[in-house]
Amino acid sequence: MKKISLRDIALRAGVSPTTVSFVLNGKARENRVSREVIRRVEVLVKELGYEPNPMARGLRTGRTMTIGLMVEDISNHFFATLAKVIEDEADKFGYDVIYCSTENKEARAKKLLEMLKHRRVDGYILTPTAHLKDEIRKLVQEEKPLVLMDRYFPTLPTNYVVIDNFQGSSMAATHLLGHGYQKLAIVTTVSRQTQMQQRLRGFMHALHSDSTIATPCAELCISFEKAGENAAEQISRFLKKNKPDAVFFATNYLGIYGIEAIKYLGWKIPSQIGMVSFDDHVIFRLYQPAITCVAQPVRKIGEYVIKVLMENINGGMHSDPVQHILSPQLIIRESCGERSHVSE
Repeated sequence: MKKISLRDIALRAGVSPTTVSFVLNGKARENRVSREVIRRVEVLVKELGYEPNPMARGLRTGRTMTIGLMVEDISNHFFATLAKVIEDEADKFGYDVIYCSTENKEARAKKLLEMLKHRRVDGYILTPTAHLKDEIRKLVQEEKPLVLMDRYFPTLPTNYVVIDNFQGSSMAATHLLGHGYQKLAIVTTVSRQTQMQQRLRGFMHALHSDSTIATPCAELCISFEKAGENAAEQISRFLKKNKPDAVFFATNYLGIYGIEAIKYLGWKIPSQIGMVSFDDHVIFRLYQPAITCVAQPVRKIGEYVIKVLMENINGGMHSDPVQHILSPQLIIRESCGERSHVSE
């Protein structure tokens, strides 16, 4: 069956294709199209099931009504949950979202960015890889609507919505120290990205601020690319060698590998080892004992990201970047020997 075109609608309505275009793009009134013609075109569009070509429409209107969302891993619980919030918020403005994952690979990130440009997205929401700075600088220079989230480049003036990662990991360390743990360890990633560096610094700062800590904090850094291969095995060897009485995992996926490693060692949480993870996960709520975590305000992040992006798309670029740093929350469960509640 032949696909209905804009010209077909025009012929049946007895008007020009330009008039049909005015109606479909919400410009009928300003171009003095009568109410009767508007009604006739709208009825035909519905009856014939006409679907406008988004690319062609974008060329006419200057907008494709799409947003590019590029994250580290869309299957990760944090990014998947955040993507759903962003999708819901974007829908309120009539926008669709194109998802893609960099897998923290530079070449892939650059390729995906080119794909989004080719798709003529109206705005970009990015969790950039470590070496994507030049590409993002170019987008800023071209005045493309753009918001970074989860991480940013300190020397690059861009819009971003992030959380206070330093504060979050400091809260985790303070919580463990407050429960009497003295020999602490941290498991993090090999990363120069802002969010991971701040989590490491925040945790260490809290430990160094406590004069009662005599034992240096043991530290394990795992490569993101190889995390899925033998992370649990690496963590179990690390814990067995250092024998900490509590451990902090700097991401939720490391925390999940940590549970596996602790189980493999036959250790009990929290009687033999305390545990806190950065970022919540459904597994942390279901595991017994439930795992204490530093949670990000996912809904608020998604709402702020879309708000800033829509302001850029609809109102033009701000003279100064809009930068939001939100506070995380410590969700206290049973993995440090306490009853569940949210710390204010």
